[in-house]
Amino acid sequence: MNLLIESIQWILDPQNYVGGNAIPLRVLEHLGFTVATLLIASAVAIPAGFFIGHTGRGRGLAVSISGAFRAIPTLGLLTLVALSIGIGLGAPYVALTILAIPPILAGAYTGFEAIDRRTIDAARAVGMSEGQIVRGVELPLGLPLLIGGIRSAALQVISTATLAAYLADFGLGRYLFTGLKTRDYAEMLGGSILVILLALALEGIFATIQRFVVPRGVVSSRSRVVRVR
Repeated sequence: MNLLIESIQWILDPQNYVGGNAIPLRVLEHLGFTVATLLIASAVAIPAGFFIGHTGRGRGLAVSISGAFRAIPTLGLLTLVALSIGIGLGAPYVALTILAIPPILAGAYTGFEAIDRRTIDAARAVGMSEGQIVRGVELPLGLPLLIGGIRSAALQVISTATLAAYLADFGLGRYLFTGLKTRDYAEMLGGSILVILLALALEGIFATIQRFVVPRGVVSSRSRVVRVR
């Protein structure tokens, strides 16, 4: 309990809000790193997921690759990439992007696959092109699951981004590694609490977005089903 109180006192200490190691600066670094990683991973995973979900091709390969990537130890992958490209932020970006791709990819193609095929057939029957089907039917209906995949990736990245400080003076992970070296456990726990709070805030944002991207027609039909039951 004393350590928890000391960590809260460390977070509230005004001295930790000024200078090059200030808490707000570290929070912005951590958040910026997370957003950049998600953008890169999304640029790779979303088009591939949409193609797989729309055509049904390559699903087995995608599942195998996603499962293999998820089984890779984060620190081991980070060390391997660092040995290949050197010390700095490049290695954490590469390693965490690789780990962020599987949940986003899964969210993209499962969102399309979850749509009733009769809906797709009806769209084709009225003369919609494949591009129109993707943009006007599959994307709106599959968006909640895609946001869910990005949400899962965001939580994974924001928690493991602390390892970026293993190779660079960057982000909230710096407090963990500095506290470990100086045996300042209040600083270590305080840094961990800040990561948890940031993760909870991001989780709340994505949960809200995921709720509001559900098409109104889907929500209405679900409500009618509940009332009938």
